Amino acid sequence: MALGKRATHGSPGRGAADWGVRKRSTAVAVGVVAVALLLGGVVLLVLLQASLARSSDSAARQKALDVVAEMEDMDVADARAYIIDTAHAGQFVQVLDAAGYVLASSDPEVANAPLSAQRPAPGQTMTQDVSGLPSIGDNDDYHIVTVGARTGTLSYTVVVAQASQIQADTIATVAWFMLGATPLLLATVAVSVWLLVGRSLRQVERIRGQVARINAEQLDGRVDVPATNDEIQALAQTMNTMLDRLQASDSEQRRFVSDASHELRSPLATLRAGIEIAAADPTGAMWLQMKDVLTDETARMSFLVEDLLTLAKGNDGGLKVEAKDVDLDDVLDQEIRRLRSTSKNQISADLVPARISGDARRLTQVLRNVLDNADRHALSRIAVDLRTAGDQVIITVDNDGDPIPEADRERIFERFVRLDGSRSREGGGSGLGLAIAAGIVAAHHGTIRPTDGPAGHCRFEIAFPCPQVAEEPEDISPRESRRHGAQGSGRR
Repeated sequence: MALGKRATHGSPGRGAADWGVRKRSTAVAVGVVAVALLLGGVVLLVLLQASLARSSDSAARQKALDVVAEMEDMDVADARAYIIDTAHAGQFVQVLDAAGYVLASSDPEVANAPLSAQRPAPGQTMTQDVSGLPSIGDNDDYHIVTVGARTGTLSYTVVVAQASQIQADTIATVAWFMLGATPLLLATVAVSVWLLVGRSLRQVERIRGQVARINAEQLDGRVDVPATNDEIQALAQTMNTMLDRLQASDSEQRRFVSDASHELRSPLATLRAGIEIAAADPTGAMWLQMKDVLTDETARMSFLVEDLLTLAKGNDGGLKVEAKDVDLDDVLDQEIRRLRSTSKNQISADLVPARISGDARRLTQVLRNVLDNADRHALSRIAVDLRTAGDQVIITVDNDGDPIPEADRERIFERFVRLDGSRSREGGGSGLGLAIAAGIVAAHHGTIRPTDGPAGHCRFEIAFPCPQVAEEPEDISPRESRRHGAQGSGRR
C-alpha cells in the first residue's frame, strides 16, 4: 500500500517532468501571446469606444452650432429649411422655443414632442446620454446635445440627438472579429513555435547522438558544427573543445601510466631477482652480497613513487604550499653545500639576501632537482647566482654543458623526458625532477625556464615574486655578517 501511495503522489511530478523543452516553449509562447492579445484587445476596444464617443459628440455639437448660426444670421424659418436639407439617418434635430414647443424639426417623427428636457441658457451647451426616445418609440441609445440661443429678444433651444447604436455595433463587430481571430492566431503561434523549437532540438539531438557514440576507445570523434552562427554552433564548438581536452588528458594519462610502469619495472625486476637468488642460498652468504644492491633499488623505487605522488598532487590541485617567510638565500646555500660534498664539478655561488613567501621544504625540492640536473650535465663548472630585480627574486643556475635546444625547452618539463640519449636510468634521473620543479614553482606563482648562459652554455632561470626587495639589515650581528659576507660563507 505504501508503494502504491508513493507512486500516486509521484505521478504529478513525473507528468510535469514529461513536459520537455518543446512542449514548455510552445505552452509559454501560446500563453504569452494569449495574454498579450487579451490586454491589447481590451485597450483597443476602450480606445475605440472613446474615439467614437468623441466623434459622435463633436458631430452633434457642430450640428447644433451650425443651426444656431443659421438662426442668428437669418431667422427660424431659414433654420427650419437648413435643418430639413441637412437631415440624415441616425440624427434628429429640433428647435424649441422658450416654452418647449417644437418650432422646427429634421423629421416629422420628432415634430410633436421635445427630445430632451434640458434648457440651457443662451450660449451654454449641455449633453446627456439616453437609452431610447420614448416620444417616437425608439429604443436605441442616443447622445443628446442641447445648445441655448437668442435671436433678438426671443430665446431658443437647439436639440441634436445623435444615435449611439452605431458605436456599439462597431465595437461589437471589432470584439467578435478579435474573438474569432484569436484562436487562429494562437494555433499559428503554437505550430510555428513547435516546429521552430523542434528544428533547433534536432540539431541538439544530433550533437547528443554523436557525443554518445564517442567512448574511451574512440576519443578522436568530434561533433558536426552547424553554420548557424547561434548558440547551437557555440555548443558544438564548446563540445569539440571539451573532447580535445579529454583526448589530450587521456593520452597524457596513458603515457604517464606507461612511463611510470616502465620506470618501476627495472627496480622491481632487480628486487625480484635478488630475492630469488638470496632465497636459493641456504647459507645466507648471497644475502650479504645482495643487500646493498637491494637497498639501493628499494630507495630508488621509493624516490620514484614519491615523485609520482608529488606530480599527481600537482595535477589534481592538491599540491599544498605553506605561505611562510623563507630566506631563499639560506635554502639555496644549504643545497649548494650539499652538492659540493658529492659533486666532482667546481661550484661557484654569488648570493644576496632575499626573502619570499613560500614553503621551504618544497623550495628545497625545486633547488635540489635543478642543481642535480645541472650537476649531471656539467662538464666541469656550475655557477649559481641569486639576485633581486624589482619585485622578483631571480635564481640562475649555469653549467658548462650544452644548452637545451629551443625546440625542447618546453618539453623538458614534461614527465619522463630525457633529452640526452646517453643517460641511463641507473645513472640517476627518472625524468621527473624538472616536471616536479615546474609544478612547485607554479604553485609559488613563479616561473622557471631554460635559456642560454653568457658563454653559450646551459642556464636555468627561476623567478619568484617577493613582497618587497630585501635589504641588508643595519643592525646585523657579527655572525650574520660573516654568513652573508664573501669570506668563509661558501657562497662565492
